[in-house]
Amino acid sequence: MKFFTKEVQIALVALVAIVVLFFGMQFLKGLSIFSSDDSYFVKFDDISGLSVSSPVYANGYRVGVVEDIIYNYEKTDDIVAVMGLDKKLRLPRGTRAEIASDLLGNVKVELRIGDASQGLLAKGDTILGGQQEGAMAKAANMIPQIEKMLPKLDSILASVNTLLADPAIASSLHNVDDITAQLNTTAAQLQQMTVALNRQMPTVMQHANATLANTQTLTKNLSDLDIAQTMARVNATLANVEQMTAKLNSDEGSLGLLMRDPGLYNNLNTTMIHVDSLMLDLRQHPKRYVHFSVFGKKDK
Repeated sequence: MKFFTKEVQIALVALVAIVVLFFGMQFLKGLSIFSSDDSYFVKFDDISGLSVSSPVYANGYRVGVVEDIIYNYEKTDDIVAVMGLDKKLRLPRGTRAEIASDLLGNVKVELRIGDASQGLLAKGDTILGGQQEGAMAKAANMIPQIEKMLPKLDSILASVNTLLADPAIASSLHNVDDITAQLNTTAAQLQQMTVALNRQMPTVMQHANATLANTQTLTKNLSDLDIAQTMARVNATLANVEQMTAKLNSDEGSLGLLMRDPGLYNNLNTTMIHVDSLMLDLRQHPKRYVHFSVFGKKDK
């Protein structure tokens, strides 16, 4: 009887296919087909989406994979994950394992390496695990605060809608448009004035330089004056004026007597009156004072 019958061949092919399928599934999960990694146990209270074949990282580098998860049905807060880590990795005591997830929902285990001075963990030791406070966790923590803010946001939006419905807002916006147009016109005028000033600036600077030169010349002329001699002349003139004023106030001289002697003033006034009368009589009777004859006779 022939051993490798068609049925046996089919059975062997099916068995090989099952083995290949098993190891292929293990490979796709990230598990080593012929695993030679060191196994460590991590105790979690909550694994939050962690599953077999989840990667394990240390300082951002992949060092292993989660090989198994043991769930304690009698003590639900006691969950143990079995990690297969590279044999080259040495874990110091105090190392922690944290479950982290990104925005796409991918879950991984991050190893927080402890202090090497405290000694190393042995293969098969148990380390503590926890949850990493990632972006999703922070967002979840903000949800209660956002829920508290929603009523206030509704009130604020209602107030804003009421304010926007007020016709005065539209009028104010129209006024703002007018003011903006006026500001644009003013800006254009200022620009024109600036251009004109820039054109006139050289002439203004020339006048200013000329004025400055004249001022410097005047200052130089003033500095060249003999102030002492000028003041001496002024003092001499003031002394003469004081001397003349003193003589006018005294009884000396004609002006002084005229100003201070009433009798002299009265005599001069009387004399002027007589002179005036004499001139008037001379004008009326000139023959009394002027005698003229062709034949040398005097008129009686």
